Amino acid sequence: MAGRNFLFVPGPTNVPDRVLRAMVVSMEDHRSPKFPALTNEMMPGLKKVFRTEHGTPFIFPSSGTGCWEAAVTNTLSPGDRVLAARFGQFSHLWIDMCTRLGLDVQIVDCEWGTGVPLQQYADILKADTGHKIKAVLACHNETATGVTSDIAGVREALDEAKHPALLFVDCVSSLGSIDFRFDDWGVDMAVSGSQKGLMLPAGLGILCASQKALAMRESAQMKRAYFDLGDMMTSNATGYFPYTPALSLMYGLVESLKMIEEEGLDNIFARHHYLAEGVRAAAIKGWGLKLCAKEAKWYSDTVSAILVPEGKNGAEVIARAYRRYNVSLGAGL
Repeated sequence: MAGRNFLFVPGPTNVPDRVLRAMVVSMEDHRSPKFPALTNEMMPGLKKVFRTEHGTPFIFPSSGTGCWEAAVTNTLSPGDRVLAARFGQFSHLWIDMCTRLGLDVQIVDCEWGTGVPLQQYADILKADTGHKIKAVLACHNETATGVTSDIAGVREALDEAKHPALLFVDCVSSLGSIDFRFDDWGVDMAVSGSQKGLMLPAGLGILCASQKALAMRESAQMKRAYFDLGDMMTSNATGYFPYTPALSLMYGLVESLKMIEEEGLDNIFARHHYLAEGVRAAAIKGWGLKLCAKEAKWYSDTVSAILVPEGKNGAEVIARAYRRYNVSLGAGL
């Protein structure tokens, strides 16, 4: 079918034309005297998107998964215990990474279609009087199931238990699209990527770290090289990066941050909610289908995971949408 493909997968998302145009740049020397001007344009805008005054943003040439690894290896030591809930493919993959890196993962298995189990987290943290848990992991928006969790509630559970564990949050499919508050929620490591709310192609891992998390680098014993935040901090302080940056994506990021500033975060969140409500109404009331998310409190404003009826093949629905309507739909994970 002629024309532009309509991309309705969880990610990557559609890239606005003005961002595409901003990325069409000649390659330049990333050690030149003018390069720091680009760095200094990106970082303040990222801080606004994370809603932080005290956090430090980092930009890696990677996917969000790379920033998962950066968050873990710069703060923890082999054998450290972390608390994590598994309720979708991406929360599962984060747990898998932690296990493979040699951490002791205390897993809370939840029904897929639900989110972070706040009461279970609260009970576990209160019972951990020896503070063996060093970090608490939470997926803000589980892409695979279309579920958004209450991160402010996780912070409340930590505070009520007077627990010093770090709070790590995956906000890959929520940052810039669903309200996220790094400072207000006491987040220590927020992991994201370029290909969703930031309206770019995949290729930039975006991380924001608290001062508490950065201080843990001194005692953390996990091996790290490419994702060593110390190297990044040393280079970023001068406006440069410790290795070749993804130049065109960075020019695109500057433009996308301008677009976010122009519309305003609260307006963006309201727009996403309005459109998501329309999708949910069409699926549930119009077509009589069900969402993977079990209750309205879990509904995501960026991803609606719709269940096909019994006896129907989701792959056939996706193939027909692509061939007949030039629409790309995401397959379930």
